[in-house]
Amino acid sequence: MSQRPVDIAIIGGGPVGVALANLLGQRGVSVAVFERDAAVYPFPRAIHFDGEVMRVFETMGLRAEVEAISRPGLQGMHFVNAEGRTLLIRGGTAALGPHGCASNHYFHQPELEAVLRAGLARFPSVQLRLRHAVTAVEEDDAGATLAVTDLDGDNTQPWRARWVVGCDGGRSLVRRLLGAPMHDLGLHQPWLVFDVLLNTGQPVPPGLPDHTVQHCDPARPMTYCHVTGRRRRWEIMLMPGDDPAELVKPERIWPLVARWLRPDQASIERAVIYTFHSVIASQWRLGPLLLAGDAAHQTPPFLGQGLCAGIRDAANLAWKLDAALRGRPDATLLDSYGPERAPHVHAFIDLAVKLGAIIQTTDAAEARARDARFAEGAPETFNFPAPLLGAGVWRGSGAPVAQIFPQPRLDDGRLLDDAIGDNWALIAEPRLLATLPEPVAAWCRWQGATLLPATHASLHAWLETQGCAAVLLRPDRYVAGVAHDGAALAQLVQSLPGLTAPAPG
Repeated sequence: MSQRPVDIAIIGGGPVGVALANLLGQRGVSVAVFERDAAVYPFPRAIHFDGEVMRVFETMGLRAEVEAISRPGLQGMHFVNAEGRTLLIRGGTAALGPHGCASNHYFHQPELEAVLRAGLARFPSVQLRLRHAVTAVEEDDAGATLAVTDLDGDNTQPWRARWVVGCDGGRSLVRRLLGAPMHDLGLHQPWLVFDVLLNTGQPVPPGLPDHTVQHCDPARPMTYCHVTGRRRRWEIMLMPGDDPAELVKPERIWPLVARWLRPDQASIERAVIYTFHSVIASQWRLGPLLLAGDAAHQTPPFLGQGLCAGIRDAANLAWKLDAALRGRPDATLLDSYGPERAPHVHAFIDLAVKLGAIIQTTDAAEARARDARFAEGAPETFNFPAPLLGAGVWRGSGAPVAQIFPQPRLDDGRLLDDAIGDNWALIAEPRLLATLPEPVAAWCRWQGATLLPATHASLHAWLETQGCAAVLLRPDRYVAGVAHDGAALAQLVQSLPGLTAPAPG
């Protein structure tokens, strides 16, 4: 018997798939999420997300719940050489960054996934099907049919969906169906990752700071992270001669961190060998099939951007799928998903690989030369990149167009996103809003866009700095374009690919 059709089928109930389901559920889209496991994976995996991602959680209406299970990282990431000298510091760690929240956050992934899954209960249009595995997908002109096996009932039934999103990880079924090989960006390095819980009732050992430390020691590169509460993580690079099967044993782990921690001060929660990859899928969409998260890209963890990239995928894709279902765009809107996201995530992977080259130097002479380059003056500081989206639903000649817009708190106490909602927004000088050309007003009505006068000092200052009178924001808060006057604004809205308003009548 065929199940009720849904608008969107999401394969994979990890954080990216469930984040996408939350964003679609808010828009009233019917969604089925298929996940083969019965419960959230209980051990730590991802541990960091940035301010932009907290802003996406805020868009879902889950900011308070996520803040309750995470902690702001306010002291950066320090790259330290074998002698203990700080070479490099990741900046951008303000408690109130450009997104209206702390710029970095640490968390325990099972707790985050529980929050995201609980969020789905708000939406009658969303169903989370645990212990359900998708074994085949057949495409046609109207969407796709999925063969879904109930792993407890041991029966397989067809499900219909207009669109299918593969959030199904590095071994993605959907990516295989797309015939989309991974483009290799050159880094494949095995590391031991192990998580510990410090003993309760004991003081935190003095050698364990609150900030993340990249130990750039050629004898044994490693990373230390304060996660949340009493959780700590080490990532330790495998060296020639290491036996992976032996290295995960407690008797081999504890000597590696003996200068900071003893076995009587903590218990090991998990120890596993990961190979850090840097890859991007060559194609992100084919007909009704799309990719997101690890199915589309994998990055080494040196910037803490693996989960972030997947959540950005979800934010980019959710509003486009909703628009496609409502008949507001033409086909080119969804075509923009991969071309926009791939260069953006590529920029983060490139920086992570460059940082990895600093950390993973194992030749003593090369390490001395590296240290010498950082020797003069105070430690160098770097901030997260703010890459532009690739070609897509925006028009302009570069930044700030195709970059995410900041989120100030307005005069009435609301954050910007609370004021503009989850759709398009036109922020403009009051004089321009009062005299909008009819093509612009009609386009805004068609898209349900919010019109916000730039009376708050920070919004006015932003426009003034950019030398414009208006900025058009997409539902994912990225800048679609800026304009100096009504005529330029009309030209902007009439040129956005996939979003040309239908002629009156």
